[in-house]
Amino acid sequence: MFSKLYEKIKEFIKEQYLYLSLYFVILAVCLYPLPYYIYSGGGLISVDERVEVTNGYQAEGNFHLCYVSELRATLPTYILAKILPSWELSPMSDSALSDSETDEDIFMRDRLFLNTGNTNAVSLAYQKANRSFEVTNTKNYVLYIDERADTTLKIGDDIREINGQKIENLEDIRSIILNSNPQDTLTFLVLRGEKEKEATGVVYQEGEEKFIGVAIQSDFDYETDPKITLHFSKNEAGSSGGLLLTLSIYNQLVKEDITHGLKIAGTGTIEMDGTVGPIGGVKYKLSGAVKEKADVFLVPKGDNYEEAIKEKEKHHYKIKIIGVETFDEALESLENLKS
Repeated sequence: MFSKLYEKIKEFIKEQYLYLSLYFVILAVCLYPLPYYIYSGGGLISVDERVEVTNGYQAEGNFHLCYVSELRATLPTYILAKILPSWELSPMSDSALSDSETDEDIFMRDRLFLNTGNTNAVSLAYQKANRSFEVTNTKNYVLYIDERADTTLKIGDDIREINGQKIENLEDIRSIILNSNPQDTLTFLVLRGEKEKEATGVVYQEGEEKFIGVAIQSDFDYETDPKITLHFSKNEAGSSGGLLLTLSIYNQLVKEDITHGLKIAGTGTIEMDGTVGPIGGVKYKLSGAVKEKADVFLVPKGDNYEEAIKEKEKHHYKIKIIGVETFDEALESLENLKS
C-alpha cells in the first residue's frame, strides 16, 4: 500500500516538476523577510485589568494603554505598505538594533524597561496616595553593551558581585571601576535567567573617565500596603505605558474616581519623581485610541503633543488631547474634565 502511494507521489512530482518548482520559488520570495518594519495604527489594552490592588476602589470609567502594530516586511506586505496610507515603512537601519545585537537582546532590554517602568508607577502611585511602599531589594541589570566593550556580560544580567565584593547599588559599581586601572579585568558574579554565572569585563579609559562599556539600570523588589499584583504577559515589553499605569494604580488607592466615567487612553513613560517622558509612534497610538472611541488621549508635552494635535487636525479626529509633563499635571487635567 505504502509503496503504491510512494510511486504515485513520485510520478506526480515528475509530471508537475516545473509548476512545483515555480510554486516554491514564489513562496520563498514572498516569505523572505526584507530589511524593513511596517508600522500601522494599533489599538487599546485595558490597563485596569492588569492592576489588582487588594480592596481597591472601583471606577466608572477606565484607563487604556495604547500599542502600535509592528510587522517585519515581506515582498507582498512591502507592496501593500506602498499603497496603503495607514501603513508606514521604516528601514531596519533606523531601529535600535545594532550590528552586535540580536532581536532577543532588544526584547530583553525592552522587558527591563517595562519592569522598571512598572516599579516607578507603583512607587509613585503609592507615594501620591499616601500608602506604604517599601524597597526590599535592589537589582542592577545590564541594559546595553557598547561595541567597544571587552566583556562576556550579556543584556539582562543581574550583577551580584564584582571581584568578590557584593553589589548593592550603582554607586558600588562606579566606585569599583573608578578605583581600577586601565586594562584590569573585573570578574562579575551575575544572575542570568535563574542561574548564577561568572563573567568578565576589561576596564578602559577615555580622557579622565574609566569604563567597562556597559550601561546598567537599577530595579527594585518591594512590598506595599495594600498589596498590589500586576498582570503583564511574558511577551509584553517597553515603558511607554508608565503614565497610564500610574494613574490606574492611583485610582484604585483613592476614594475619588479620577476617570469621571470617561474612557481615557494615552502614552508616556513615568519616572519615580513623576516626570512624564516622550515616546515613539504617537500618531499610530492616537489612531488606535480614536478607533476604539476613547474620550481622552493623554500624551507627553513637546514634540509628542504637537504631533498628536497635527494628526487630529489632519484627520478631523473627535477626541480630546491633553499634553502633560508630570503626573501631578495629569491629575489636574483629569480633575478639570469633571465639568
